[in-house]
Parts: sequence; C-alpha cells; structure tokens
Amino acid sequence: MRTPLRFLTVLVFPFLATGCISVDLTPRIKSLEERTVEGSGRTKIVLTDVSGFLSEEGQSQTLVIGPSSPHVGLLVRFREELKKAAEDSDVAALIARINSPGGTVTASDILFRELQTFKRTAKVPVVAVMMDVAASGGYYVALGADTIVAHPTTVTGSIGVIMLTLGAEGLMQKIGVTADAIKSGARKDMGSPFRAMTGEERQIFQSVIDGLQSQFLARLIESRKIPMDTAKRLADGRVYTAQQALDAKLIDRIGYMDDALELTKKAIGVDQAKLIVYHRPSEYRATYYARSEAPSSSLDMSLSRLATVLGSGPGFFYLWWP
Repeated sequence: MRTPLRFLTVLVFPFLATGCISVDLTPRIKSLEERTVEGSGRTKIVLTDVSGFLSEEGQSQTLVIGPSSPHVGLLVRFREELKKAAEDSDVAALIARINSPGGTVTASDILFRELQTFKRTAKVPVVAVMMDVAASGGYYVALGADTIVAHPTTVTGSIGVIMLTLGAEGLMQKIGVTADAIKSGARKDMGSPFRAMTGEERQIFQSVIDGLQSQFLARLIESRKIPMDTAKRLADGRVYTAQQALDAKLIDRIGYMDDALELTKKAIGVDQAKLIVYHRPSEYRATYYARSEAPSSSLDMSLSRLATVLGSGPGFFYLWWP
C-alpha cells in the first residue's frame, strides 16, 4: 500500500509547490435538500441568500486539499433554490436575505430577473431583507422583491454604474517595458492598461455607463413607484442609512429578521409557518442567520474582488467599492 501512496505524493507535490493547484478529495456536489429552521405547520416560507461579490462566475478552478464543502456559483445556487421552491405547492412565500456591495452588471441583472421569474411562476410574495450592506447591485437585486426590509444598521443605495480599469503605462515606462497592439481598428484596444485613454474613448465608455444607468433607473422607478426626477436625484452613487432609505422610499420598513418573518406570515395570511432553507448534505444551518454555504474570509473576498475588477480587464459594475 505504501507504493501507491508514495507515487501519489510524488505526483501531487510539484503542483502544490506552485501554490496554484491542489487536489479536491471531497464528494461531488449533491442535490439540495430541505431543512426546517424554525416554525411548524404545512405552510412553508423559503429563506435564500444573496451574499458577497455578485459575479456570473463560480468558484475558482483551483482544487483544494482538505475538508472543504462542495461549492457552486451564486447564480447556479440561486436559480436551483428558486426552481425547487417554485415546484413545491406548500411554499407560500420567499425571503431573500441580501448582504452584498454589488458586483457585475450582468450578475446583478440575472439575479433580479430570477426573482421576477420566480414571482410570476410561483405566484407567491417575495420579501428582501437587507443585512450589513445591500448597495448598488445588492440593492438592484432587492428591487425584484415585493417588499424591502432593511436592518436598522444596513447601508444601502450606491445606485449607479462604475467602470474600473488599471493604468500601468507610467510604471512600464519607468522599468523600460513597452506593449504593442496590432489591431483591426483604432478603438480595438480602448481601455487597455498599457496606454492612456483618449478623450473620445472616455466619452464612448461614458455612453455605455449612461445606458446601464438608465436600466438601473428604470428598475428603480418601476419597483418603487417614484418619479424620474426623484430617481435621478437619489441615484448619484451615494449610500444611505436604513432611515434615510426609508425616508426616500427606497425601502418599505426597518426591522430585524423576525420582523420580516412576521411581515411575511401576515402577507400570506397565516399565524404558523415553517421557515425552511435548502442545503446540501454536510452543510449546517441551525438558525435563519446561517448562510447557505460557508462564507469566504473578508481577505479572500477582497482579493477575489480585486482580481475580478483589475485582473480581467475593464468591466462595468453595479458596485459600491470605496
């Protein structure tokens, strides 16, 4: 038995030494199962999570040695949970707990649309509950709910679009490195970190940002029933406290998770209901404050966000990232 083990060690060690590849010895991802968090009765209220940086990409392709839980991307998990809830006739409502500064424009819009599709399919009320931060794309997703509840200490708003790109031209000149691009058109490399952006290119990018901002405003006006002038005034990128957001009619009320649960029960006309979550075997969720999957550390989240924003070239984001 020692020979195979020694062979495996010799095979794996060179990859581990590079720091970018490891081996996943965990079981394959299994189907979601239902678990009751609290309450009783036949009527079910589903609790789901929208947390962290919103991206259409899943977990890094890096394999992990050790006891880590199987993981799928946020969009895959979210759609899977909503589909399972829509197929259950006992599900009478859904609570989407949001703790996110936003992310890519596309991921934010997909999550919003998934909530809208779920409401049409399941014909049940959806309540968004904001936790620590529900800003920019996080708030965009909340607009897909029927009712928005903010925790008393929530920071929300940051309604707007940002484009982030890296400028390395000065650094490259200092170290004597140049980059050449052979291109089919003058604008093909616009946004490149290897040269300065021209005024015309900045205007082109601004027109794209303005278009994406118009979409955000349209969602805001439709969901919150506020005039265009008011929406434009609120959507200058600033963040709001829960009370400021309530005063501006960006949310419906301020409360805690138990307040949101009671509000949901009242909306569906019941006194008793089971609050349920969907989990995979080995995931532990004892209360409604537990996340659907093990969260990354704050450092991991920051590095992942930095890699997404700067490592992949220019991008457009519904993101609060001061």
